[in-house]
Amino acid sequence: MNKKLVAALSGGAVLLMALSGCSGDDSDQKVNAWAKKVCDQVQPQLTKIANSNTSIQQATSDSSKPADVQKADSAAFQSISDAYKALGSAVDSAGSPPITDGEKTQKDAVKELNATATAYAGLKTKVDALDIKDQADFADGLKGVADELDKLSKSGDQALQKLQSGDVGKAMAKQAGCQKPPVAAGGSGSPAAGS
Repeated sequence: MNKKLVAALSGGAVLLMALSGCSGDDSDQKVNAWAKKVCDQVQPQLTKIANSNTSIQQATSDSSKPADVQKADSAAFQSISDAYKALGSAVDSAGSPPITDGEKTQKDAVKELNATATAYAGLKTKVDALDIKDQADFADGLKGVADELDKLSKSGDQALQKLQSGDVGKAMAKQAGCQKPPVAAGGSGSPAAGS
């Protein structure tokens, strides 16, 4: 059951990495300046998300008491929600990227990031409401949260993919702030299937 939550978090890494860019060259100064504005604010948030995912994995994988798992998951979901909200603000405050349909691309990305923040806040609320006194009920509730997390990690991130396609994506890839953060100890490895 706890393994399912860890597996869902691994899937969530896909959305996290949507902002880590790809490689390539681009000499357009306007695009590079826009990417720098966004990426300067992105790195702390990517690190916060990665660290929160690691704390959830550790809490669910070491057979902690339900109260400990609940506390760790609740704090992590709040942290992830805050990080996505900050990512939305970063993209919003940078203005439209200097590309065709830049304003729509920016608005779609901000909307998606804010929706993801809201979804993680909803997971926090659900975890907070779980009954930690009954281990079976808690396990069932946690399974429901893991199912929702799995859906969230598979939900569309088309707006983010569009934001970092073409010249903008190339420019973002060159910015240190948009590079994939290092994985904390215990954050890697493949989750085992389990009940």
